Amino acid sequence: MPEFAETPGSQQSAPAAHSQTLSRGIRVLEILADRTEPMSIVELAAALDVHRSIAYRILRTLEDHGLVVRDPAGLVRLGARLAALARGVSRDLQAAARPVLTRIANELGMTAFVAVLDQGEIFTLVSIEPRQAHATVAQQPGTRHPLHMGAPGIAIHSGLSATQWAALGHPATRRSEAGEVAALGYASSHNEVIDGLSSIAVPLLVPGEPPASLAVVYISSLHSPTDIGAVLTSSARTIVAELG
Repeated sequence: MPEFAETPGSQQSAPAAHSQTLSRGIRVLEILADRTEPMSIVELAAALDVHRSIAYRILRTLEDHGLVVRDPAGLVRLGARLAALARGVSRDLQAAARPVLTRIANELGMTAFVAVLDQGEIFTLVSIEPRQAHATVAQQPGTRHPLHMGAPGIAIHSGLSATQWAALGHPATRRSEAGEVAALGYASSHNEVIDGLSSIAVPLLVPGEPPASLAVVYISSLHSPTDIGAVLTSSARTIVAELG
C-alpha cells in the first residue's frame, strides 16, 4: 500500500492515515519490552494477531536494523541497537539521574529508578540496582505499568494539576493518595504492580521534561518509609538542581 497519495492537480503529497506495517513493527518492540523472557515467532504472531509469515517478515526487518535478535533456539529478544537509540531519550535527565540513583541504590540496598509519564502510562526511564544486596528487584528501563498503580504513579499524580489530569483523558479515577503526598513527603504502595513488592516514590519535576518520579522498589527493608522518603526527596532536589 503506498504511503502517499497524489492530490489531483497538485504536486503536493498527502500522508497516508496509517502505516499498518510500521505500527505492527512498533508493537513487536512494545511486546518484547513488556516480557522478561524471549519469545518465539509463534508467540509474537499470536500477540499481534497475524499469520506467522507476516510476523516473520516484520522480525526480519527489525533484525536488519539490530532492533531485535534471535538466539540459536529461534527465540526473539530486543537488540542492542534499541538501547543505543534509547540513550537519546531524555538524555540530560538520564545523565543527571544515574549517579544519584547509584548512591540511593547502594545506600538503601534497593533498586532505584526514574519513572516518567508517557502516553498515559508509567514508563521506567533509567534504573540502578545495588552492588551488594541479598535480594534485588530488577526494574528494567522500558518497563510500563498503568498510571493508577504503584507509588511512582501516585507521586506523578500529586504533581499534576486538574487541567493536566483532564488533558490525559484517563479513564481511571485519580488516586486519593495523591493528595497526601505533600503532607507525607512521599507516596507508597505494596502489592500493586507486582505481588510481594513495595515501592516508595517522590515527585521529580524538571522543567522541560515530562512529569516524573524518583522511586525505589524492594522486597523488604530495615529502613522506615519516612527515612526512604527523605532520601528520595533530597535526591530529587539534587537532580533538579543539576538540570537547573
